[in-house]
Amino acid sequence: MELKSIEECKYSMLIPTSMGVRITPVNGQAVHSSDTFKMQATSAETNVASVASYLGMPVKVLTAFVKDSPIARLIKDNLAGRHMDYEGPEVEQGDPWGYRHQFNIADSGYGSRGPRVHNDRAGEVGRTLNVKDFDLDRIFGDEGVQIVHLSGLIAALSPETGQFCLQIAKAAKKYGTRISFDLNYRASFWVNREKELADIFHSIASVSDVLIGNEEDFQLCLGIEGPEAGGKDIGAKIEGFKGMINEVKKAYSNASVFATTLREVESANSHLWGAIVAEGDNWHVVEPRRIGVLDRIGGGDGFVGGMLYAILKEWPADKWIQFGWATGALATTQLTDYGQPADEDQVWSIWEGNARVKR
Repeated sequence: MELKSIEECKYSMLIPTSMGVRITPVNGQAVHSSDTFKMQATSAETNVASVASYLGMPVKVLTAFVKDSPIARLIKDNLAGRHMDYEGPEVEQGDPWGYRHQFNIADSGYGSRGPRVHNDRAGEVGRTLNVKDFDLDRIFGDEGVQIVHLSGLIAALSPETGQFCLQIAKAAKKYGTRISFDLNYRASFWVNREKELADIFHSIASVSDVLIGNEEDFQLCLGIEGPEAGGKDIGAKIEGFKGMINEVKKAYSNASVFATTLREVESANSHLWGAIVAEGDNWHVVEPRRIGVLDRIGGGDGFVGGMLYAILKEWPADKWIQFGWATGALATTQLTDYGQPADEDQVWSIWEGNARVKR
């Protein structure tokens, strides 16, 4: 996949997102039985971009903030600490029932007890994201971007954010920026909006260069016929996904890269972790390997982030899936829901299964 050169772009990656905070009990406890919690800034899309930003690539975040909110300040400081530029309107809170940043309340699970996640998105300021608040000609034309990564979580968040993502995709296409689209189907977002969202997702997917999702994502977001999700036979699962992607290619011929992760949960702290990437007519598969898990949230985003990093580095396609697999595995070893690689060597050590101390 040919990219604009970094010499003509200020940013390697652009991320439209709605920022919030994640609240997690300490010591692996469940939410309802805890009285001590850790709070961190989060969003699925910045989880993806963190791999590139920690490894030195320039990343920009488009979002919205609640004006004068201490949570907004926490988020801005966190993005700066992750080496990310950010841009977005400051929205007045209004009254105590006005706008705020979303809350993601989640425990990590432990052993035989799986994690539970509760999303509280009432009054979410990110639902107001609108292209009128951003100069897309400046961002894509004057500044320049190599890849924009879009998520179905933002595209389906509200009617405004759906149009926001669609207009960003159109601007990216106009200026030769490559488009990555993680479908990220969420049933609660689609209730009574099936026709509206199907049209938007189809339009974005039609101009995308990279499409990411599991069987359910492609079936429910894009209406592609395919195998039922789930099942224990990994060989059948891989072949079923390949067959479905061959149908996706016919409907969305602009895309040249397709990807999904493979995960089997043995316990909250032990997963079998794999991935599939199609690049042109070539298939790359990592059959599930056992990994230790501290906190599973963000592993899929870590995979996407590593794969996009490898694409930006213009490595051979077989390295895309390897690096993505390893950055996804890395993310599950950290209490943040995003991977923080120290360097490429750390990631390749994970791929190689080398967990020895490095002095």
